[in-house]
Amino acid sequence: MKRRISYHLANMAQALSLGLLLAFLAIQSCIAIELTDHIDLWPMPTSVSHGTQRLYVSKDITMSMEGSTYPDGKGILKDAFQRVVDLMKLNHVVDGANPSSFVLTGVNVVVHSPEDELKFRVDESYNLSVPTAGYPLRVQIEAQTVFGALHALQTFSQLCYFDFTSKLIELISAPWRISDTPRFPYRGLLIDTSRHYLPVTNVLHWHIVDAQSFPIEIPSYPKLWNGSYSFSERYTTSDAVDIVRYAENRGVNVMAEIDVPGHALSWGVGYPSLWPSDSCKEPLDVSNNFTFGVIDGILSDFSKVFKFKFVHLGGDEVNTSCWTATPHIKKWLDDNQMNVSDAYRYFVLRSQKLAISHGYDVINWEETFNNFGDKLDRRTVVHNWLGEDVAPKVVAAGLRCIVSNQDKWYLDHLDATWEGFYTNEPLKGIDDPEQQSLVIGGEVCMWGEQIDASDIEQTIWPRAAAAAERLWTPIEKIAEDPRLVTSRLARFRCLLNQRGVAAAPVAGYGRTAPYEPGPCNHKN
Repeated sequence: MKRRISYHLANMAQALSLGLLLAFLAIQSCIAIELTDHIDLWPMPTSVSHGTQRLYVSKDITMSMEGSTYPDGKGILKDAFQRVVDLMKLNHVVDGANPSSFVLTGVNVVVHSPEDELKFRVDESYNLSVPTAGYPLRVQIEAQTVFGALHALQTFSQLCYFDFTSKLIELISAPWRISDTPRFPYRGLLIDTSRHYLPVTNVLHWHIVDAQSFPIEIPSYPKLWNGSYSFSERYTTSDAVDIVRYAENRGVNVMAEIDVPGHALSWGVGYPSLWPSDSCKEPLDVSNNFTFGVIDGILSDFSKVFKFKFVHLGGDEVNTSCWTATPHIKKWLDDNQMNVSDAYRYFVLRSQKLAISHGYDVINWEETFNNFGDKLDRRTVVHNWLGEDVAPKVVAAGLRCIVSNQDKWYLDHLDATWEGFYTNEPLKGIDDPEQQSLVIGGEVCMWGEQIDASDIEQTIWPRAAAAAERLWTPIEKIAEDPRLVTSRLARFRCLLNQRGVAAAPVAGYGRTAPYEPGPCNHKN
C-alpha cells in the first residue's frame, strides 16, 4: 500500500514554498568552510578550490550584468540577488565599519542565453569565482542560462556568514573557484494536497487530487471541486498560476498529477456519473465516454497553467472489483470482449493519448509497466515506487524511469532515516551507459495522510536534502559511508533553521525532536 501507509523544486504560501524549494536550488551549509580544509557545501559541487584569505561583503553590495546577453526583463536575477542578500544577513543588523581592503563590493553575473523559459533538461551549470585581487573586488558568475545563475547565487550565499565580532558579513578561505552542474535533470519533491489542504518545490510534483478531496478549480468542469474538503480548502486557477510563476522564478518546474482510474472517488461528488454506481464509487467508470471527456477537460485546463513537459497520470493501486460488480460496466466489458485487466490497460492508454494530444509526455506509476509495459506509449516515463528491482527492467525495455522506491525515499515513512535517503542509488543494477541515461532522476515523496501545514517542513527536511545531494553531486564525490557527511548535513540543517525552515534534527528518525539541550548542530 503506497499511500495508505504513507507531492516537478509544490509551493503553497510563499513562506512555506521558500522552505520547500531552497534545497533544490543548491543551498549548502551554514559556513562553507572551517579553518581547516573541510568544505561544507551541500550539495557538494562538481569542482571546488579555495585559498586562505578572509574577505568582507560590503553592506551596499550590488549586482551587475556586464557581458551578459540575458536582459532580465522579468526581474528573475534582480529579485534572486535581493533574496540572497537578505539571506546572508540572517536578520542581523550589519552595522560594522567596512575595512579599507578585501571588501567585495559587487557580484557580476554573465548569462549567455537570452532565454528564460524553464524547460526540461535546461542547462543548470555555472562557474563561480570569488577573487582576492582586483579593483573593484567583485564576485564573478558565469552561466549558460539564468537558472544556472540562480544556483550560483545560492552557492555564493553559503560562502558568506554574519560575524558577531566585526558585525559584518564575512567570507573566508578566498579565492574560491567553483564549477558545478547537476548529475540528473529530474530532481523532484512530491507534495500531496489531497489528504490535507496545505495553505499556498528543480521539479515540484503536485499530487493535487485523490480519493479524499478534489481541491483545484477546473473551469471546463466546475463541479469537480465540489469534492474538496470545504469551500475554504481549495485552489483557484489563479492560485495555481501564481504557484507555477513563483516556482519558475526560482528555477523549479511544477508538474501536476491526476491519478486515474483509481484514487478518484472525490471526482464523483460533483459528477456522480463518474462513479460506477452510488454504492461502488471507484475506480472511475471505464465504460462511460463522459469519464474521458472530463479527463480531457482537466488536461486542457492544465495545459494553460502547467507548462512543464510532463504530466503525471497515476495509474497505481487500481481495484477493479467495482467494474465487474456493476451491471452496466459488466455488460460493456462483455460487449467489448474485455476482462478487467484489458479494461485497466484500455483506460490508461486512452488517458495517455489525451495527455499527448495536449502536448504532454506522460508519467505513470510502475503498476502500468508491471502489467502492460510493452503497450505503453514509448514516451512514457515509469515512476518506480514499489522496489529497487523495477528501474533496471524499465530501462532494459527502452523506457525512461524516475526512482522513488518507498523503502528509501518516502518521507511519510518516519522510520526511514536520512542515511537511507543518502545511500539510495538510482542507477543500482544498471551498468549499461545507454540504459543509465534513461533514468532521468529521482523524487522524494511527501504523502499527506499524516502531515499538514503544522509539520510538513520538519517531515521533509533534512532527509530530502540527503537525497538532493545524491541527485545533484557526481557519483565519485558521494560518500560511501554516510557518517562521513553527518557534520556537513547537520550544518545544513542549522542553516535551514536560521533561514526560517523548520528542519528536524539529523539524529533520529523523521520528524524527530531534539533530545537534550545543546547547540544547533551538537548531536543533531
